[in-house]
Amino acid sequence: MTKFFAAFLISSVAFAAEDWPRWRGPNSDGRWNPQDIPADFARKEPVRLWKKDISAGFGGVTKSGNRVYVMDRLKTPREVERILCFDAESGREIWQQSWDVSYGGMDYATGPRSSVNITDGRAYALGATGVALCLDAETGQVIWQVDTVKTFGAKIPTWGFAASPVIDDTRVLLHVGAKAGSVIALEKSTGKELWRGGPDPAGYCTPEIIQHASTRQLIAWGPENIQSLDPDSGRVNWLYPYKITYGVSIAQPLYHDGILLISGYWHGAKALQLGKSPSLLWENQKDICGLMSAPLFKDGVVYMLDKTRGLRAFELKTGKILWSDDNKLTPKNSNPQMSLVWMQESSNLAALLNADGELVYVTLKPDKREELGRWQIIGKTWAHPAFAGNRIFARSDKELSAWQLW
Repeated sequence: MTKFFAAFLISSVAFAAEDWPRWRGPNSDGRWNPQDIPADFARKEPVRLWKKDISAGFGGVTKSGNRVYVMDRLKTPREVERILCFDAESGREIWQQSWDVSYGGMDYATGPRSSVNITDGRAYALGATGVALCLDAETGQVIWQVDTVKTFGAKIPTWGFAASPVIDDTRVLLHVGAKAGSVIALEKSTGKELWRGGPDPAGYCTPEIIQHASTRQLIAWGPENIQSLDPDSGRVNWLYPYKITYGVSIAQPLYHDGILLISGYWHGAKALQLGKSPSLLWENQKDICGLMSAPLFKDGVVYMLDKTRGLRAFELKTGKILWSDDNKLTPKNSNPQMSLVWMQESSNLAALLNADGELVYVTLKPDKREELGRWQIIGKTWAHPAFAGNRIFARSDKELSAWQLW
């Protein structure tokens, strides 16, 4: 291993542990892996560093450098969505930026659903009604702003736009179901349209870029198809039909070992073997049904929240169910939710924030799961927190708070 490559790996690990700049972390895959976790971490009660009042929203928290970002919605004196930026150490508000919206008859009309993406000193955001923005991450100054509904013919889905912006090279990718394009690529510096791709309307799932057989593919799960697009041009590589009741394509697909796993609330899980065109490897329409929570993977095993049975472990290649936690880690209801990350992947240690606002430490293994500690840190929430260093930044519909974990 060259000294340069070793230094790159060390810096990458440090970045991954200290920052959470986009949806599901530095690589959008739910890996946290902080350094120097003490042996007694699970017995250490988290210490709240600060709390700030904010308004409602489902969008996750992101952190880059010494700043924390979150979106919310105000109803009075006029209806607006906002991006709020706070100092990570003190909680002092540094800036806020707002824009007018009208949620109208949107279901679950609480607030924004997506996370702010911080890349190269810019903050990229997508509101529930389709307003996309690029801001200076330091000052909050608007660099460009576009209404994707008015400009590109995007159609607001029943529960509003929920997919977080994805940055790919010089492009920002938005899953908004624009006219003649499920995903639209904008030049990230100007907001100028570059391409549109895919036939589906907007779903609720953040697109992801995978590398399969030396080829980069943009996976965009819509309400009618699982779509593979060329991220450089928007050209459709392949489509796999998967029509979803009520259009609830939400949970992020999982790709490993040439297999793409998709799981929906109403029609269950499908595992696709990828090749020139995908083929169905297995499916389970009753016993593996995800909703919002993105799964984790290690050593051939998937850990995913099922709609009725709680967290389940099953083999990716076969779909064989290994165990279920019987709804012990997050409350059982019609819309179960938890935000699950690898805390120390090498030791099978995971952390989660459940729908009751409890931080739970747990080990996940093919034969069992073991709860190690549980702490109440915030009120009820579906929003993904930011895990950064030895801290967690979590939000509810009323507050944003920072906690030191050890």
